[in-house]
Amino acid sequence: MATEKRGSGGGMSEQRRARLRLEISREAARLFWDQGVAGTSGDQIAEAVGLSTRTIWRHFRSKESCAEPIVMQGVVTLLSVLRSWPRQSSLEDHLTTELTRLRQEGPPVDLADEMLAMKMIRLADTEPALRTAWLMACDQTEREMCLIIGGRLGRPAGDLDVRMHAASAAAVIRVLDEHIGAAILSDADLTEFTDITAVSRRYAHGVRTATGGLVGDPVA
Repeated sequence: MATEKRGSGGGMSEQRRARLRLEISREAARLFWDQGVAGTSGDQIAEAVGLSTRTIWRHFRSKESCAEPIVMQGVVTLLSVLRSWPRQSSLEDHLTTELTRLRQEGPPVDLADEMLAMKMIRLADTEPALRTAWLMACDQTEREMCLIIGGRLGRPAGDLDVRMHAASAAAVIRVLDEHIGAAILSDADLTEFTDITAVSRRYAHGVRTATGGLVGDPVA
C-alpha cells in the first residue's frame, strides 16, 4: 500500500512526489486499459494504489491526467539516447550503438512501464481525453529536439529554423513510436523491430528526410 512520506520541512520531497505520481499513474493506466476511461473512477484508482481519493486529487487535476507520468515514460529512453548524441556520429550509428548497449545493460525505463505507455498511446486514438497526455509527451520531445538540433547546427534553440526542424523531427518520432507500439500490441510480426540496426536506420531516415537532410549526419 502506498503511503505519503513527508520531508523534514513537513512537505513531500519532489523525488518522492514524482515516484508517487508514477505509482498512481501505473494503476490508473492498468484500469484505463482494462475497463476504459469512462468506466474508471477516481475512487477505483485510489483503491488500486492504496490511497484516499482526496490524495489522488492532490496530485492530479483529473482522472485522465493520471495517465501523464506513465505516458511520459514512453519517450524517456529515446530522449536519454538523443541527449548523448556525439557531434562526430551519424544518428543511425549513435542509435545503433546506444540501443544495443541498453539492450545489454537495461534501459532507464522498465519494460512493464514502456508497455503501459504503449497501451495508453494506443488508447489515445479512441479516448480523446488521453490524447492530451500523449501530446504533452510529444511536446517535451520537441523541446528537447530544439536543444539537440540547435547544438548540432550551432544556433540557439529558439531560432526559427531550429524550431521547425525540431518540430519535424519530433513528428517523425511520434509517428514511428505510435506505429511500433501498435504493432507490438496487435501481436504483429515484430521481426523488423527486433533488428536494432534496421530500427535505427528507420528513425534516422525519417529525421533526415523531415529536416531536408540537415539533421542526421555527423557535424564538424
